Amino acid sequence: MTQPSSYRWVILGASFLIIAMSIGTLFTLAVFLEPMQTSLGWSRASIGAIGFFNWIVMGAGGFVAGYFSDRFGTRIVVLIGSGLLGLGLLLSSQVSAVWQFYVTFGLMVGGGVSAFYVPLTVTAVKWFGGSRGMAAAVVSAGNGLGILALSPLSRWLINEFEWRTAFVVLGDLAWLIVIPAALLLRNPPAPPDDPAPRARHLAATPGMAALGVWRSWPFWAIALTHFACCAAHSGPLFHLVSHAIDLGISKMAAAGILGASGFSSIFGRIGTGMVADRVGAKPTLLAALALQAVMISSFLLTTDLGAMYGLALVFGVAYGGAMPLYALVTREYFGERVMGTAYGAVFFISCIGMGIGSYAGGAIHDALGSYTWLFLGSFAIGSMAVALGLTLRPPARVPAGAMFSVDMH
Repeated sequence: MTQPSSYRWVILGASFLIIAMSIGTLFTLAVFLEPMQTSLGWSRASIGAIGFFNWIVMGAGGFVAGYFSDRFGTRIVVLIGSGLLGLGLLLSSQVSAVWQFYVTFGLMVGGGVSAFYVPLTVTAVKWFGGSRGMAAAVVSAGNGLGILALSPLSRWLINEFEWRTAFVVLGDLAWLIVIPAALLLRNPPAPPDDPAPRARHLAATPGMAALGVWRSWPFWAIALTHFACCAAHSGPLFHLVSHAIDLGISKMAAAGILGASGFSSIFGRIGTGMVADRVGAKPTLLAALALQAVMISSFLLTTDLGAMYGLALVFGVAYGGAMPLYALVTREYFGERVMGTAYGAVFFISCIGMGIGSYAGGAIHDALGSYTWLFLGSFAIGSMAVALGLTLRPPARVPAGAMFSVDMH
């Protein structure tokens, strides 16, 4: 048995940095919401709708990126995305109409970020063999570092200069960090032969593989669970800063609450990844989903700064802990050969949930003047995620020569 290459740690570190910079920029929209509303006169629902569009673009692009990374490798896909990300952020600094922000932040930034998460997660999982949970978790932990670093940074830049300058700085940072890191990426070595789940024995091309994947219940169970999970936490997360400001908390402290959730999500992601390597991805996922639902409802009982920070820390562990596990569950059912295609499709559906939550929060606030029903609805959807996760049965395995059957239970 060959020894694992030490270069896999370079791959993991580069992937972590890329995700931190790229995903972190998406969540800074929560910090830009209030100053852009004040400066341009846009409603919270309008900006939330841009967040919805952003996630839809990211999800669709993630499916395409997963497919092309299966075919052509991860590096070229990530380099294209990095150029689009930086350009979109720079152009966002010049917008004066809502439709322009749809193009720059919604389409360009969302499209750029879509080139990263699925290909980098799949690549890391392939490089790390028996430590797949840890690898997926470290890549996913980049989300937490990005929120922790970029949300307070964006708020400081807005306070010291203005929101337009903040976008320029973020765009420059995107190019300075993501492009050099992308150049370090390499394709993983060919995996050894191993027993595989039924979905591994799909047709040779990703396009044909997708047909069989989409016709199986495990795909939809994973995808709908991921959808409900993201729909549950995206609204509270996206509107957490605005909710805190509405409660009388200072703007900088409110941005810090979001940063705290990002900080703790790092530990949640890495912790659940390591636990999943030992006890399995499904039970770990169910525990994280249950904790997430409880913490969402707890925000309704909290009004002071200290308690908000405490809840944000536990909330970060919960939603962060769930996120890397979907890639592991997808691999368990569909194998490495078409993992980019299968996980890309799951990710696309989950991004619809992220977008709906972001938009719904703004619409609910504009209609009712508070976020109470956002947190109640998010709790209900989070509970549904737990129920959907329970329907996922262990993957059936067949001998290597057997044919794939789409009737997966």
